[in-house]
Amino acid sequence: MCIFAPRIFNADMLIRIYPDNPNVREVRRVADTLRQGGIAVLPTDTLYAFVCSMEFKQSVEAIARLKGFKLKQAKFSMLCSSLSQASEYLRPLDGDTFRLLRSCLPGPYTFILQANNNLNRNYQNANKTIGVRVPDNGVLHAVVEELGAPLIGTSVRLENEDQEVEYLTDPELINEQFGRQVDLVVDGGIGTAEPSTVVDLSEGYPLLVRQGKGEFEI
Repeated sequence: MCIFAPRIFNADMLIRIYPDNPNVREVRRVADTLRQGGIAVLPTDTLYAFVCSMEFKQSVEAIARLKGFKLKQAKFSMLCSSLSQASEYLRPLDGDTFRLLRSCLPGPYTFILQANNNLNRNYQNANKTIGVRVPDNGVLHAVVEELGAPLIGTSVRLENEDQEVEYLTDPELINEQFGRQVDLVVDGGIGTAEPSTVVDLSEGYPLLVRQGKGEFEI
């Protein structure tokens, strides 16, 4: 079920959470914001990402707009704390696929997989697939664990081509750029401008879509 909820939070909120030792109170604050339909910017093990709860279609539409797309044009990832959590929203995995995922996750990879009916179709690609991420980042892991469900996310972007790459990696500059359009920006330290490696497993065999931070050979 998709729930429509009004935005009720204050803008321009930058909070610091250390990936190696996330503060429980601040993690709960982020999770509570997301639980009520808020939008946040969180660190991953690659780019920072716009994220929201999958329960709020209005919020998912908002992060699509932040990326510059309409809902049906946007390509989202499901950000999970574990492969076990991700599997609740996926069609059954064969043994080879499961072993590949286990060998790569958590890590800087996005695997495109067939979704099941637990995942709202608004967040799937046209062929009923979803990008699945289990980032190796303590902040995101703690927030997802506290929330008790995966997040829907998409990486932050530059507002124009003339901007320095630091606007993708420095949370203070990300907050300067997007802080008034989201409810929270989490400073988890300087990130990387390198995206995740994308591998399509939806047809039962690996197809390298994009080589990113994660090493991958077919």
